[in-house]
Amino acid sequence: MADNNIGAIICPNCGKLISASAASCMHCGAKNPNLWGLGDFLRKFFGRQASFIPAIVAACSALFGLSLLLDFRNITGLLSPSFQVIRALGMTGTVPVATGRWWTVVTAVYLHGNLLHIAFNMMALRQLGAPVEELYGVSRTFVIYTFSGILGFIVSAYTGTGYTLGASGAIFGLLGALLYYGKKRGGVFGQSIYRQSLQWAIALFVFGFLFPGIDNFAHAGGFAGGYLSAGILGFIEIKRENRSHLILAGCCILVTVGAFLLNFLN
Repeated sequence: MADNNIGAIICPNCGKLISASAASCMHCGAKNPNLWGLGDFLRKFFGRQASFIPAIVAACSALFGLSLLLDFRNITGLLSPSFQVIRALGMTGTVPVATGRWWTVVTAVYLHGNLLHIAFNMMALRQLGAPVEELYGVSRTFVIYTFSGILGFIVSAYTGTGYTLGASGAIFGLLGALLYYGKKRGGVFGQSIYRQSLQWAIALFVFGFLFPGIDNFAHAGGFAGGYLSAGILGFIEIKRENRSHLILAGCCILVTVGAFLLNFLN
């Protein structure tokens, strides 16, 4: 018996079966549904069965380990890497941005100042990342995370923070996305998400103002970025993930990798 699915793919825009060689989807009209041969790979990689959270945790952990190894003689309390090393790896702030090292607003999202810093952020990421991926999908979650982290550090740099780093601005973005979902969805479930997200946001912002050394401007910028990007991208219940979300997520990967390459080359 012939297999009619040979040479077929799932359209990344509407999710229906089409020919792999089709110039446009016969169901939704999307152009180049095969995405230059990468459509099926991207759909599987960013599908709801996958998750970006472990990859982000692994990247942050690897870079933290690298920051310790590069200058292990100058490690201080709580396994804090030296300032020189984390600055070289891509710490951001007013000074780097003013001197043209604009890519550090990306690289700094994956860097941390000590063991407590990375442990707290990675626990928060795992706690908030899972529900955001469930509500928005994997590709949109990574876009929200990346955009929020960048916007948080841009706000921080232009409000006078000398040097800063960490994933907390991007994590606040995930919290902003949850708050948007709860407000937009409404109903018992939506109100529950909204109230819980609001309580977390208030508690974390208060925590940030009570303790020194916390970049509250990055938190505020990241939170706003998450709320804004969630409103633009939408969530699964009103708009399923499509090819535009896959492409945006792929662009975020390229921007992140490119930022680290630029940092190491400069």
